[in-house]
Amino acid sequence: MLRHDLLLAAGIAAVELVLLVINPVSAVTGGRGLLIAIGWLAIVYAVLPWRRLYPWFVVNVVALHTLVASFDPATLPGSAVGVMLVTYTVASRRQLSAAVTATLAIWVPATLVMVVTGGPELPNVNMPVAYSAIGNLMVALIVFFVGRTVHIRRAYVAALEDRATTAEANQRTLAEQAVAEERRRIARELHDVVAHHVSVMSVLATGTRRTMRRDPAAADEALTTIEETGRVALREMRRLLTVLRTEAEPAGELEPQPGLPGLSALCEQIREAGLPVGLTVAGEPGPLDPGVALTVYRIVQEALTNALKHAGPAATAEVRLNFTPKELTIEISDNGRGPHPSGDDHIGHGLLGMRERISLYGGTLRTGPRPGGGYRVSVCIPMDNVGASHS
Repeated sequence: MLRHDLLLAAGIAAVELVLLVINPVSAVTGGRGLLIAIGWLAIVYAVLPWRRLYPWFVVNVVALHTLVASFDPATLPGSAVGVMLVTYTVASRRQLSAAVTATLAIWVPATLVMVVTGGPELPNVNMPVAYSAIGNLMVALIVFFVGRTVHIRRAYVAALEDRATTAEANQRTLAEQAVAEERRRIARELHDVVAHHVSVMSVLATGTRRTMRRDPAAADEALTTIEETGRVALREMRRLLTVLRTEAEPAGELEPQPGLPGLSALCEQIREAGLPVGLTVAGEPGPLDPGVALTVYRIVQEALTNALKHAGPAATAEVRLNFTPKELTIEISDNGRGPHPSGDDHIGHGLLGMRERISLYGGTLRTGPRPGGGYRVSVCIPMDNVGASHS
């Protein structure tokens, strides 16, 4: 930037010095007077390259130079192009108050001196002083407003760039949030699918090992259930992996997400694994948001899986769904011994997944021991957030 300003100052100096020599009205066209005029103009040319780095120093030098030159421009000429360049630079790069102050300091004192002194007497020049003063002010205004226009344009472009940068940052943040939410959703699905089916398979495998010798028929039936459960788990895993590998789910290749109709089969699967389960639905379900239906299924699945693992061999479980005009309540309870007091990391993940799912629909989750023994999971979801119109 400084090198460009040096070249620009050199170009202005060359042009103005040529004009000074060939100007027929100049009083310094030769000899010692020309050398004095060149030396005087050199002051402006020396400071012009620094107008961006030290604007107020250059403004003061140019203003003082122009003021002195206004007393005797024939002997000590001013640099018209230099004055206009400094005025434009300050107007285009500084705030309005600073730009106005600099412009007034450069142009007004010299113009006032011209008006008060009646202007210099130049050879072959017959122009009223008022015309010269008005001409100076018009040039000052033109240069000033050109500079301000450039300043406003730069500010507008900078604002657009800043807005674009902010929008890009916001978009990146939203994308990261979407990715994080999708990862949490997939983690919930993986936990629900894998934990449930593997837990069922583990319980059945334990029972099969114990009864294989004394009851081969029951063992064979349990192995059949393990085989089918394994197939279901693999199918669900493939479905999730397909979603991860493709940008959109192929509508014709994937099975529909489980919902309320799948609760009966889920309870039957838990019964086959060794935990008697009863299912009661009160009220009219009506059309449900698919997300709510999946949430209900996963909550029941998670609660029954935990009961299967922790309730004990003699326990029973009960699933109750109650639809009212105001809310949907879900209660899964058992009369077993409940989770071990030391806690279980899988149960912690399961409860976290439940809370995340329920929070999406403004619901509440309560878990804990049941009076008289056992464990209970209670969910309440406002009916306003349950209907299919919210999908």
